[in-house]
Amino acid sequence: MHTPHSRSVGGGNAPFSLVCQTAIKHQKKQKKKYSNWKHQHSIQTISYFFSDLMEDNEESEELSEAEEKHHHVKTGEKSLSRSQAESKLKRRTKKSFTCPQCGKSFTRKRNLNEHMKSHTGENLHTCDQCGKSYIFKGSLRDHMKIHTGENLHTCDQCGKSFTLKGSLNNHMRIHTGEKPHKCDQCGISFTLKGSLNEHMTIHTGEKPHTCDQCGISFRMKGSLKEHMTIHTGERPHTCDQCGKSFRKACSFKRHMRCHSGERPFTCDQCSKTFFRADALKDHMKIHTQEKPYTCSLCGNSFSQMGSLNLHEKRHNGVKNHMCFDCGKTFIRDAELKLHQRTHTGEKPYKCSHCDKRFTTSQYLKIHEKIHTGEKPYKCSHCDKSFIDSGSLKSHERIHTGEKPYHCPPCGKSFRHSSSLLNHTKNKCLKS
Repeated sequence: MHTPHSRSVGGGNAPFSLVCQTAIKHQKKQKKKYSNWKHQHSIQTISYFFSDLMEDNEESEELSEAEEKHHHVKTGEKSLSRSQAESKLKRRTKKSFTCPQCGKSFTRKRNLNEHMKSHTGENLHTCDQCGKSYIFKGSLRDHMKIHTGENLHTCDQCGKSFTLKGSLNNHMRIHTGEKPHKCDQCGISFTLKGSLNEHMTIHTGEKPHTCDQCGISFRMKGSLKEHMTIHTGERPHTCDQCGKSFRKACSFKRHMRCHSGERPFTCDQCSKTFFRADALKDHMKIHTQEKPYTCSLCGNSFSQMGSLNLHEKRHNGVKNHMCFDCGKTFIRDAELKLHQRTHTGEKPYKCSHCDKRFTTSQYLKIHEKIHTGEKPYKCSHCDKSFIDSGSLKSHERIHTGEKPYHCPPCGKSFRHSSSLLNHTKNKCLKS
């Protein structure tokens, strides 16, 4: 007969005490096994997260699967260790993937892969309406709103529309005058954060955008893009009036003023207007009497380098621009072009007050003063005023007695070139 301490369990022959000991051992073994599994799972979590940072979307999906598989194990504790791992690994892997083409850095390899499309042109998302291409499908979706007019964000001040709310917010600062991004070095403020970032490279001397063809570096991405057209031969800016193409946007903008007649740069001394800022700068030397360019042959000085170059060609007798219709040669290309209009009969400049046409814009400008009654050139010796500077100069010779036009055969001098021409034709050659 069995004692209470040695009775059988479940109809078997093993004593109860032995079964209890076996159960305790099994429980300890299971506990240890669980502890090892838990530790291993924690390492897996960190490993999967690291892969998410360093590898592509496929590995990121594996992480999600692993988390789903083990979600029942002390999730609060696991989340804490993951959070710490995330923070640590983010710091370690920040900007670890660098583009070999432009030097831009990324925290994820897949972002670098997406970026590389901008260099290779592979797998871009292209608009079937206008042909514009984008790296990201979402960017194409936003762009398509321009064509469909769907969900556009419109400025209530000027009516301009934007595909993104953020773009409208940035635009509104033009109206409000808000410039929230301030340089801590010099105090200049900017509307956009990107503009501040570009400005900061002035202080740091940083030139992060490097040409992969010749190694020249630039502060701004736009400058690199413009520079690259030297290597590619691309001229992306085409005039719809005459078909001429330009590498630079600023050159194209300047050219368009030829067609529009816009002359935004005005002299504050005589109100003369110019297409270009540098032309105004040169013109101002007339008023300041500054003549920094001196001829090495005769000592004459000029306010503009171009005037000196032209003058020296007259000394050398260089006339390398020839008309193929009549064989006449000219010192300047501009003189040849004007001359060729005598053969073609072209008069592209039309008066807005009458039907008269002119070969040059300057002749048109002088003519239009007849209609307006404007006489801006006033004689410093008397009260007479003139439409153009040439007429004023001729008139002032009456007061000064200057006669700059000489006849070599007889030595006579004249105030006007036309008087010398008449003299040589009618009198001097006959005598």
